[in-house]
Amino acid sequence: MELHLILLFMILASVLAVEARDLISSVISLSAVGLGLCLAFLILKAPNLAITQLVVEILCVVVLIRATIKKDLPLVRDGRWFFNTISTALFVVCFLAFASFALKELPNFGEPVMRVSGEYIANSLEKTGLKNIVTAIALNFRSYDALGEAAILFAAIIAVLAITRKTGRINEK
Repeated sequence: MELHLILLFMILASVLAVEARDLISSVISLSAVGLGLCLAFLILKAPNLAITQLVVEILCVVVLIRATIKKDLPLVRDGRWFFNTISTALFVVCFLAFASFALKELPNFGEPVMRVSGEYIANSLEKTGLKNIVTAIALNFRSYDALGEAAILFAAIIAVLAITRKTGRINEK
């Protein structure tokens, strides 16, 4: 149920990012999609993907806001400080609500955190037929996480290159 709500939130935020009239609102809506993806990774029990997504999302938002801040500031120019204040407060409240939901999923102090790792260590060599336990875990049990991390980092690199590139090419003769 939570995953469906987050996916609906991501769809609404992406539609808002496409339909926004100014660039800064579009960037903020796009960052909400990334935050939703981070929460989806947490619900799907992939914390390493969630951390990678969060770090890349923060970097991309900083780069995108830096790229758009000089071009488009209608909220500041038009004197809509009340809207800015309310939307910021709403974002902080939503973020704290999601953070409290995520923190409830952490185990209590003193409880074993690594229940899955015991299963990996005990049965990975027999299940995979490999001689090295690290290779068995990385290639058979954690391969989708590694693929997801690589895809997130690749998308971040492409976004940074797209933002920082020069708009025209110099014709060399």
